Amino acid sequence: MSLLQPKVNITASLQYQTSQEIMLFGMLSTGSSCCFLYINSVLLFTLRCKQVFFETSRHILLYNLLFADTAHLVSSLLLYLLASLRMKITYYACCALVLLSVFTATNSPLTLAVMSLERYVAVCYPLRHATIFTVRSTGTAIALVWAISFIHILIRIFMLLYVFTKIYLNLHMNGFCSKEAIFFAPIFNEFEEAYASTVFLSAGIAIIASYIGVALVARSASTNTASARKALQTLLLHLIQLSLILTSTMFSVIIGAISRTVGRLALMRVYNVCFVCLSILPRCLSALIYGLRDQTIRPVLMQNLCCGWRCSVFFNKSQ
Repeated sequence: MSLLQPKVNITASLQYQTSQEIMLFGMLSTGSSCCFLYINSVLLFTLRCKQVFFETSRHILLYNLLFADTAHLVSSLLLYLLASLRMKITYYACCALVLLSVFTATNSPLTLAVMSLERYVAVCYPLRHATIFTVRSTGTAIALVWAISFIHILIRIFMLLYVFTKIYLNLHMNGFCSKEAIFFAPIFNEFEEAYASTVFLSAGIAIIASYIGVALVARSASTNTASARKALQTLLLHLIQLSLILTSTMFSVIIGAISRTVGRLALMRVYNVCFVCLSILPRCLSALIYGLRDQTIRPVLMQNLCCGWRCSVFFNKSQ
């Protein structure tokens, strides 16, 4: 009995340390997600503070991007919490949550493409920018983006209905709620690959073409060099953001590959890091790209972030 006691104590101690570490990683991931969610929410509120934000195409597009990213952030955080707390929900509730996450996720790459084209027109055709990107045309572009996302979801729903005619549907899920638990049939993987390739390739071509166009125009003496340089930086950040969003679509593939080579604790560490870097961070770059770099937004954003108090370090820099 005395020989077994140390082993039992060591095992219990390791399990306790493992649980503590998993809880710590979960708190850090949830805390960073809530922090980013707060920044996005404040920026959304900021974009409704002044009339100029209603009349400028880039601010209207930014609001749409932030709205979709914030909704995706909320749905991703809910899925993460359900998995972390080991809570199981009904199939219909899980399906609604996953479809919301997918619906908002497909909106961002298309909006980034439209925003890149807007920057290209603003730099390369400044005299025609006001007539091309009007409030009405910008609203039409946003409606088209949401329509494409909605069609994507409809196709997935019809595919789900087709799959359910072939197999028995268990309304009480055995596993945790996730995208993989809903779209489990091989046909969804093929559709995901085709759709993601088309969307990200189209958005990537639009951003790269806009970047090349602005870079060529920036060399001419008649162009506002400072404006062109800032537009190039914005387009480059859009390309980085698109790359991160593309990587986030392979989140489950990355975790699945790692799970076959590492232990449970190491997998939880990797999962939490990937969740923040691949699922959360790409949806918050818009606030950093525009919120801190746009001279019109930054003073109002800083004041709202501080709940009406002056943030002397940031606020004075913006003036």
